[in-house]
Amino acid sequence: QVQLVESGGGLVQPGESLRLSCTVSGSGFSFSTMAWFRQVPGKQREVVARIGSAGRTTYTESVAGRFAISRDNAKNTVYLEMNLLKPEDTAVYYCNNLLSSWAWGQGTQVTVSS
Repeated sequence: QVQLVESGGGLVQPGESLRLSCTVSGSGFSFSTMAWFRQVPGKQREVVARIGSAGRTTYTESVAGRFAISRDNAKNTVYLEMNLLKPEDTAVYYCNNLLSSWAWGQGTQVTVSS
């Protein structure tokens, strides 16, 4: 059974940076399109970035140019480098394959506030 463990969140001020990590246990990581999602209370979980098995990346418009997704298949880990953070980036961040077919992890809270 695949398990997802996210880490790296925290409380930062606007304009600062964070790097999130997600380690995936179990098989299937290297050939899966991976994605970072975020969710705020009362809203649907949304995809913010995704990376294909060959490394092609896509971003939602609100984070394009500020966030960068990457992966290390040898470590079964996907990363999200978040720069120039804004208060509207505040959310719980999760990773999963793009189809969200694995059980969700606990997520990692990102709070951007002055």
